[in-house]
Amino acid sequence: MSCCAPGAEMALDLDRVTTVLPSSQEIRLASRSLGDDLRQTDLSVPAVHCAACIQAIETALGKLEHVEGARVNLSTKRVSVRWRGDEVPPFVAALGRLGYEVHLFDPDIGEKDKTLSELIRAVAVAGFAAGNIMLLSVSVWSGAEGATRDLFHWVSALIAIPALAFAGGIFFRSAWNALRHGRMNMDVPIAVGVSLAYAMSLYETINHGDHAYFDAAVSLLFFLLIGRTLDHVMRERARTAVNGLSRLAARGAMVLRDDGARDYLPVGEIEPGMQLLIAAGERIPVDGTIIRGSSDLDCSLVSGESTPRTVVSGAFVQAGILNLTGPLTIEATAAAKDSFLAEMVRLMEAAEGGRAHYRRIADRVSALYAPVVHLTAFVTFLGWMAATGDWHRAITIAIAVLIITCPCALGLAVPIVQVVAARRLFENGVMVKDGSAMERLAAIDTAVFDKTGTLTLGQPRLINASSIDPVMLAIAADMAAHSRHPFSKAIAGFAGFSGQPKLETVSEHPGFGIEATAAGSTWRLGRRGWAGWKARTGGEGRYGGTVLSKNGMIVASFVFEDALRADARTAIGQLNEAQVSVEMLSGDTAAACREVAETLTVDHFVPALLPSGKVERVEALAKAGHKVLMVGDGLNDTPALGAAHVSIAPATAADIGRNAADFVFLRESLLAIPLALDVSRKAGRLIRQNIAIAIIYNTVAVPIAILGHVTPLIAAIAMSASSLLVIANALRLQGFVRDAPARIAPYDRRSGIGDWAQMS
Repeated sequence: MSCCAPGAEMALDLDRVTTVLPSSQEIRLASRSLGDDLRQTDLSVPAVHCAACIQAIETALGKLEHVEGARVNLSTKRVSVRWRGDEVPPFVAALGRLGYEVHLFDPDIGEKDKTLSELIRAVAVAGFAAGNIMLLSVSVWSGAEGATRDLFHWVSALIAIPALAFAGGIFFRSAWNALRHGRMNMDVPIAVGVSLAYAMSLYETINHGDHAYFDAAVSLLFFLLIGRTLDHVMRERARTAVNGLSRLAARGAMVLRDDGARDYLPVGEIEPGMQLLIAAGERIPVDGTIIRGSSDLDCSLVSGESTPRTVVSGAFVQAGILNLTGPLTIEATAAAKDSFLAEMVRLMEAAEGGRAHYRRIADRVSALYAPVVHLTAFVTFLGWMAATGDWHRAITIAIAVLIITCPCALGLAVPIVQVVAARRLFENGVMVKDGSAMERLAAIDTAVFDKTGTLTLGQPRLINASSIDPVMLAIAADMAAHSRHPFSKAIAGFAGFSGQPKLETVSEHPGFGIEATAAGSTWRLGRRGWAGWKARTGGEGRYGGTVLSKNGMIVASFVFEDALRADARTAIGQLNEAQVSVEMLSGDTAAACREVAETLTVDHFVPALLPSGKVERVEALAKAGHKVLMVGDGLNDTPALGAAHVSIAPATAADIGRNAADFVFLRESLLAIPLALDVSRKAGRLIRQNIAIAIIYNTVAVPIAILGHVTPLIAAIAMSASSLLVIANALRLQGFVRDAPARIAPYDRRSGIGDWAQMS
């Protein structure tokens, strides 16, 4: 896949007519202080989209006076610049000299993907033109001569003009932008080859020549645009992770003024010291301390703890926590930009910035492509000029060299396999979100699992229903239907027994449970000690902390467990067989983690971790030389998902977790993970085979073209044949096992290739 210059995307933004650069005053106002006279400015650079862009930007900004450092986030297309002093460094001008358009970064702006729309239209135009020109070329190949042949050539020339102007403009603008800023990219040989092929064909048509190569020029564009569109789609899917945090956060809150008045303020206007009213069912917008009220809080997205936490006055709460059962009044202790969610954003961006430095196989292979092709074609032209003095023959052979070395096979080598592999995974309930994800997944040697919501379903399940009196269970279910507490939801599903008394009044006591009256009796469902203090027979009070009482006497006790995902133990066993070690990280208690680890035979686990602790563990494994797969579902897992070499989340995960992950599996079974690993390793093998095919093709075809035995038309046919061969090889992936694999090909660290026997 070609690594385009920034002009490729910049040129596609046709709706932007003028560009207003931010002034120094605007930049200073938009910057935030980091302390110690250090400031940070976040800039939006829409044209950054490859490893070469990252290196060029960070190097250029790092050379500026007073600039401490710069980091490019490829997912959000943002550049964070840290600088000192009273005068704003000229980093906008520096990026402008490199050909990058710069704006102040605004996380609230969501723009339509104009680049994708333009690419799709370009593919359609190029495909339509190529098909029609090929039909005319078949007539010429069949023996059309004289005026008929010239007519077909002229019609082909006319059809090719809009294709080259619109579809080819993507490559021409990118090539020109790179050249005028003193750089080279893979679009330069494409633009040169297409232009020369059209010019030579037009010259042949005007002079009634036998051969024209309009079909070669337009077909070239069609194949290249397909590869570029697939690559763009894969890359764009990775950009929504940080944006998902803004959707998770509360938009505002009800503020209680000193005079008793109530105002709804946007979250950005909430300041420390303000009193906020949080109703049951609302998320807490900023970090704060409870000053009135008690409730149960769902902290699973923040801490990973599966059991709801009971809080009372004086407890500290964090932004993003869901208030379940009772109204709370909290005093804000931090502004939104300093809250827990803001810290999550910073952790996520740091993790994504690290992953952005990963260079895909196609980028690595194609790094030397442009200079080698240009040099080869130019030397060929000079050699034939020196040997024959015939400029027409020399330039025709040089054009044939440019066309026959076109990166179609190389450009399709990666995306075509990814598309076939992504389809195979989708058929088995796994969605691929990032184009480089399968390459990274194939290389893992360590898998790190979150517990709640990942190894388990994150939903409490009543496991002793069969031992509870059906009448008591039905009464508890009717009471539980009035609460949002997770334990209540687990009990409420057992309603329907016809013999229980009808409830007259029901009230919920946040942090304690539910109280109801029926037939003159008082019933309580909730925590032991509040609901009841003695058992009717002694047996009802043996288990757990949730009980049902009648007039203070315990009549039923409820035991819950967080059910494991289907086939979790089998999936972990298959990962171990594939030479992948497994660890479990969780924000839950040590006892809960130990029970799950023993059930699933997971040797290593770390409990009671904060989000930053999970990131630190993942980074520690990476520093030790491991390639880490992170599997998690909650908000607290999001930074670790981004920091890992590759990541997977279940479809039941929070929006931000799904957005941050490279893969999402849609079914409850964890067998999706070894399946994704198996397909990725096989896909990696096919990608390397395809690149080998492209290299062998060029090794054989280029010398023949240099010796003058290939016309541009034959070069185009050979180029198309190599592309078809690459596609046919990629389609072999469809013949692989459709369901979860019994055995996964081990990963060869030296070659990055799985066992060949597993692929045949």
